[in-house]
Formats: sequence, C-alpha cells, structure tokens
Amino acid sequence: MSPFHLTRTLPEDATGAALRADVLNGLTRTPKTLPPKWFYDAHGSELFDRITELPEYYPTRAEREILLGRAAEIAAASGARTLVELGSGSSDKTRHLLDAMPELHAYVPVDVSESALRQAGEALVAERPGLEVHALIADFTAGIRLPETPGPRLVAFLGGTIGNLVPEERAVFLASVRALLAPGDALLLGTDLVKDEAVLVAAYDDAAGVTAAFNKNVLSVMNRELGADFDPGAFEHVALWDAEREWIEMRLRSRTAQTVKVPALDLAVDFAADEELRTEVSAKFRREGVTAELAAAGLDLTHWWTDGEGRFALSLSVAG
Repeated sequence: MSPFHLTRTLPEDATGAALRADVLNGLTRTPKTLPPKWFYDAHGSELFDRITELPEYYPTRAEREILLGRAAEIAAASGARTLVELGSGSSDKTRHLLDAMPELHAYVPVDVSESALRQAGEALVAERPGLEVHALIADFTAGIRLPETPGPRLVAFLGGTIGNLVPEERAVFLASVRALLAPGDALLLGTDLVKDEAVLVAAYDDAAGVTAAFNKNVLSVMNRELGADFDPGAFEHVALWDAEREWIEMRLRSRTAQTVKVPALDLAVDFAADEELRTEVSAKFRREGVTAELAAAGLDLTHWWTDGEGRFALSLSVAG
C-alpha cells in the first residue's frame, strides 16, 4: 500500500476558537454577517450533498462535466507530479483528475476535517499503488506550508468556492496561493459564471426547500456549539441577486423582533422584525474578470474550459 501521511497544522481547538470569533464579530456588527463555512457540520454537509443533486443546482454537474471531458487536457497542460487540493472534503471530484494523471507522484488534500481527510486518503492509497497522499489538516485561508513533494505542482481550488470570498479577500487568497507556487507550477480554479438571474436565484432557493434548511443549519450549529437559543422557525431563508456586485447573497430574515442569547460568548443579540443576517456571498464571474484577478496575483491564465452550456468554468493559470 502507498504511504499515507496526515499532518495537523491547526491547533486542536482552532475550529471552536474561530467559530466563537466569527460569531462575536458577525453578530455585533451592522449589518450582521456570518461566513458560510459554519454551514458544514455533519448535517450541513449531508444537506449540501443533497443540494448538489437538485435539478436547480447546476454548478456541481457543470464542473463534473468539464472534469470528465477535459481531465486529460488539464493533466497534460499542467505536467503536474504533485496535485494539491484546497478544501478537498471527500476528494470525489478530484478522482477524475487522478484518473488522468497516472504519472502523478503525490496528492496533497487540504481540509479542516480530519475525518474526511483520513477516510478519503486511506481509500486513495488503497486504490492507487505508488501514489503518496500527504493530507494536511489546515485552514487554507490562513496560509499553509506544503510538504516537500516533486514539481511541477498543480493546486486545485474547485467548486466555485472562491465565490464565497469578497473581492478583497479573493486578492489576499490568490496572493497566498501564488506564494505557494514555484515557476512552472499552476492553479486550477473553478468559477461559476454570470448568467440569467432566475437561474441563479433558483439554484440557491430550490422548490424542495433543501437550501433553506441548509441556510438555517448555521443556527443549529450555534445552538449546539455555543449554547445559543436560536429558533430556526423564527427566521426565513432569503436568496437575492446583487446585479451590481454580480453575486448571490443568502440571508436569514428575522420574522419578528427578538433577542437571541449566546451564553458561550456572554452575548445577547437583538434582531428587529425583518432584519437580515447575511450568511453567504456567492460571486459569479466573467472570463475577463478572472483573468484580471489572477494577473494581479502574479498568475497568467493560459487555459479556459467551460461546460457545454457555458454555465461554469475551469481555468488553468501558471506562476508568472
């Protein structure tokens, strides 16, 4: 069996400390906000898996179509001997790339979830003799240090997750990725594209209400982890398209005036009737904008692939 290495770069309580900091900062500001990463406890991840199968939610299918059809081109263009995946989760999508990279020496999945990394990593080394898996328990938004593996490296950031960052955060993130790369290394970036407003809103407000349950799950996370007393039924799921910023916003709208207590933070939070808590931004992109943002970080976009309907794009850019 191939080697499997698991390295923790996050302190044991890093997740809890980050949750406390984000909730304190987000619920005491105006307008109130929370980062979307707190959707994803075990139940939230299960709900998101269901979302990816909904008829309205096209990004996962569109990206998979590109990976299935273009994996060999991506592998050839990158020439990679090491594949690094940021926010790897179950590593399911990456298998399409791994199948097209028989000469790959090492795979470096990076995620905050030790259980997801261990499960996916152990399965991969059993399936792929000769592939070394160096899993990193790390928060890639806080900067990471990669293990010593052969180049060239291909860093993959898939799923359109970069859209959850506002422009200033994207600039910092892309600069941090560039800092990981040596000349000849590359970034494979998934970006959801600007399209008809009705299609976009439906993807975040499905008829079955799965996305609404996913959105409200952040309240359950705060209740469980921080002893809060949010009533999910007292909030309404909202999905809006901001045409000026070209992003979807998910929000939770308070149905009534209410006060929520968060004992772990010694905090009482007042909500006015109809006040909204922003839980996610999901930016949509155009090719020229992606090219410009990559260039500003020192990355040169060399390849651009879309699905057959032009809904989603994978781009390859090289360290300049």
